[in-house]
Amino acid sequence: MKLENIKTADVKILDDDSLDSRVKIEDPDQKVDNFAVTWEDDENYVKWGDKTTMEKLKTVVVTTVKIILALGCLYIFICSISMLGDAFEILAGKTAGEIFSNDSFLANPLSGLIVGILVTVLVQSSSTSTSIVITMVAAGILQVHIAIPIIMGTNIGTSVTNTIVALSQSIDKNEFRRAFAGATVHDMFNLLSVLVFLPLEVVSGYLEITTQAIIDSFHIQGGTDAPDMLTIITDPVVEGIVQINKSVITLAAQGIPLEPGSSMIKVWCDQTTAEINSTILTNTSVAIGVTNWPNASTTVIPMNMTMIETVYVGIRKCKSPQDFLFANTGLSDVEAGVILLFVSLFILSSCLIVMVKLLSSMLHGPASRLIKKVINTKFRRPFGWVTGYLSILVGAGLTFVVQSSSVFTSILTPLVGIGVISVERMYPLTLGANIGTTTTGIFTALASEPERLEYSLQLALVHLFFNISGILLWYPVPVMRRVPIRGAKALGNITAEYRWFAVLYMISVFFLIPATLLGLSFADFWALMSVVIVVAVVAVFVVITNILQTHKPHWLPEILRNWLFLPLWMRSLQPYDKFFSKYLLCRCCCKPKGDEESIISSSVETPSGKDNTAFEADETKEEFTGTKM
Repeated sequence: MKLENIKTADVKILDDDSLDSRVKIEDPDQKVDNFAVTWEDDENYVKWGDKTTMEKLKTVVVTTVKIILALGCLYIFICSISMLGDAFEILAGKTAGEIFSNDSFLANPLSGLIVGILVTVLVQSSSTSTSIVITMVAAGILQVHIAIPIIMGTNIGTSVTNTIVALSQSIDKNEFRRAFAGATVHDMFNLLSVLVFLPLEVVSGYLEITTQAIIDSFHIQGGTDAPDMLTIITDPVVEGIVQINKSVITLAAQGIPLEPGSSMIKVWCDQTTAEINSTILTNTSVAIGVTNWPNASTTVIPMNMTMIETVYVGIRKCKSPQDFLFANTGLSDVEAGVILLFVSLFILSSCLIVMVKLLSSMLHGPASRLIKKVINTKFRRPFGWVTGYLSILVGAGLTFVVQSSSVFTSILTPLVGIGVISVERMYPLTLGANIGTTTTGIFTALASEPERLEYSLQLALVHLFFNISGILLWYPVPVMRRVPIRGAKALGNITAEYRWFAVLYMISVFFLIPATLLGLSFADFWALMSVVIVVAVVAVFVVITNILQTHKPHWLPEILRNWLFLPLWMRSLQPYDKFFSKYLLCRCCCKPKGDEESIISSSVETPSGKDNTAFEADETKEEFTGTKM
């Protein structure tokens, strides 16, 4: 059979180490994997050996400048993430602390979980919220079993940052598809882990029992905080703009009354300690006739008690701009927080766009293929399974260095968007980041007072073992590993078609749903549980029905073999698309770039002389008008 007689096939020469010049025949009707790493080379790329001396010199200079600019943008990008967290702390730090201080409803595990999510979203840092909870346990304000659901909630709340970062790549359809999937694979893992292990912990208390056994087995002594490598690099810039008084959150969480007009922004740059002697008049009952104690009479004698309290006293106020830009400017916390929020978001988006453009321009030709091979490589059999676990260790190590899982995953998200890292490789790196971020809580616990070290360290270990439990459930077995990855890819496909869904998803998952459930928990416990049970039953029914529709449709009654019996607004996002696109978002921004690509691809002729059908656009259309919810 001759190749020229095959009209429905493309011939591609593979450039591979093990395949020198083998011919591969591809069916053009085969479904394209939109999440695969892009291996295509730039058609305009000129090999190094074919360039003149001047062209080589120009390439070296341009590439060096691009690398310097990319590193500079990366540094500013990390600083903007830190400023974004500071902005949220200024706006909502007191509120977050007050939520923690109200422990009357935290005995309900679901309420504790919701509080953990909301507080972490408000302060934009799981390390901060986890440290607050550990501090409260160390101070005896919270018990370990009450704090465990809060720690689980912080795991969910921390993934909002890289979801925000993914929104910056919404201009290009395929980049946004990959970036959003890479960002939400973190969400999927955390949500699925909580769905499994929160009920298990409530029923069995396995995390509390396991960590208590570890604490009892070792003689652990307190230490000091580990150095934060990230802040050493970013502090010269970030602290020159704003400095946060984190003690306000801690005091509010401990229920200690704050001074009137206390600010989240640091007021005093130089402080000293002072001792305050306070005399309290008390009425003390004194027994008379001590030798005959059961029949002794008592009399009340007023006595003075002297208490010595050590406090910090400010001796020099911070000045702007000598100390930092927002020092004592006269702006309220709300005004300063809003300004910092918008500025940090603008800088974050701008730096991300510039980084993506620079990386895209540099990653082409053999260098691009080499980098992508190194990042996405797999060991040969029988050691292929080692690759993922090595990625987990790399993610844990790098997160330990920067002391922030949000920063680490936010750096990886745009790389997934431009096709350098696959979603499958992003997943184990994210799991490693979850492990690495627990070290912050462990070091915070080790710095606790010796008499409360046992409890604070136990809670820090709970955070570690919760993440390890999630990894053991959702990673080693390939079938289980595919669940969060496929969930993230499904969200990526939806957001590529409906850009507004990304914003709706973020607001709903991290704000509206937790806030609604928190409001119900304040109103009535059974009202909260009724809503949760109904939603859980419906969700389980939909998932099982979808699985049966795909694999065993004959097991279902005819009406349930597809969802066409439901009205369109219950089974498709199409009815909502017109409203959100027209009234809430710019239509030109929501217009998928893939439409233009489809038109161009439809006009390209195949070697057989016939037009190549733009089947990708038809696939997308079928995907959202079909038979599944």
